[in-house]
Amino acid sequence: MLERGVIVSHETVRRWCAKSGQSYANALRRRRVQLGDKWYLDEVFIKIDGERKYLWRVIDADGTVLDILVQNRRDKAAARRFFRRLLKTTCSVPRVIVTDKLRSYARPTAR
Repeated sequence: MLERGVIVSHETVRRWCAKSGQSYANALRRRRVQLGDKWYLDEVFIKIDGERKYLWRVIDADGTVLDILVQNRRDKAAARRFFRRLLKTTCSVPRVIVTDKLRSYARPTAR
């Protein structure tokens, strides 16, 4: 604004933020993309610097990548933390979760 010849103090900017900041944030939240109700959970083995790593990712029905986790071990506790964090950050619960149906995946339990 200074380049255009308008001088604004820090207090004026603070007042603008207090007055219209919340309504602007609410408008951004309304415009956020709605997630699909069908999520695909995929686990892939990859090599990074010659070390074997496990890449977990969750994709919704529209192809939007919701979250990614790379870890050294195939750890059940880390996978649970990953999924809990995903549910908390997306603020939505999927209708269906599709996996590749490995035998090592346990049946989901309600907790």
